Amino acid sequence: MTSGISRRARVLAAAVGTGVLVPLVAAATPAAAAPPAVTCTSAEAGLAAKLKKDITAALATRKGTVAVGLYDRSTNTTCTLRASSAYDSASVVKVTVLAALLWDAKKANRYLTDRENTLAKAMITKSDNAATSTLWKQLGMTKIKNFLSAAGMTQTKPGANGYWGLTQITVTDEQKLLKLLTAKNAVLSDNSRAYIVKLMGQVVSSQRWGTPYGVPSGVSVAVKNGWLQRSTNGWRVHSVGAFKGGGHDYVMTVLSHGNSTMNYGIATIQAVAKVIHKDLAAS
Repeated sequence: MTSGISRRARVLAAAVGTGVLVPLVAAATPAAAAPPAVTCTSAEAGLAAKLKKDITAALATRKGTVAVGLYDRSTNTTCTLRASSAYDSASVVKVTVLAALLWDAKKANRYLTDRENTLAKAMITKSDNAATSTLWKQLGMTKIKNFLSAAGMTQTKPGANGYWGLTQITVTDEQKLLKLLTAKNAVLSDNSRAYIVKLMGQVVSSQRWGTPYGVPSGVSVAVKNGWLQRSTNGWRVHSVGAFKGGGHDYVMTVLSHGNSTMNYGIATIQAVAKVIHKDLAAS
């Protein structure tokens, strides 16, 4: 061994001496990114921290990829997790379809026809797919996109070729829609909002799982769920809901995929919903 230091090391040392920044060791392989954290804010002391802790704990042992949105007007509380992650909509998009139909009818200064009312009721209360396809086709892509633009739902991408269930949705946009349904605004008339919320309150009992789980007595429930199995990412299981009573006025979205079964996804959503209802009721 000659000088005890290799020629390359001497070159590197010289370069460092001249102020040129040269890495002396190979960069370490970056660790896998930590999963995104639940973030909450609230005007009520202690509520944000409690929700963050409890939602995080509810998801700690659950497999799959879950996105969460909560907004409570009464306490100005917001929680989000993966708010901009895109999911196949499954039947949750049916609320958007009805909102677009009513928005378009309002522009034309007309009421829904008896036929449209029948289709809308079947679409929301029983999650009827044929009714949805009929209304989706009737509206057409231009009107659907125009409604999304009017509603500020810029992250929602309608499914192509009639595949409304493959519309890409995010927590951010679903929460925007739920807020439009539950407070006066320039996009949807008061009658339109009341009509959608009424139908979401009449969903058949077998489809009332998800975000309503653990809701306190005396709180009104409006819900729409979606479920779809595909060859990639397993089951998509989603639930959106609006709740009012007990001193609170809140909307909630939970989207998930990578579920082994539909029931597994439902259990995940309900674990989140249960702690949200509990923490708000106690605030």
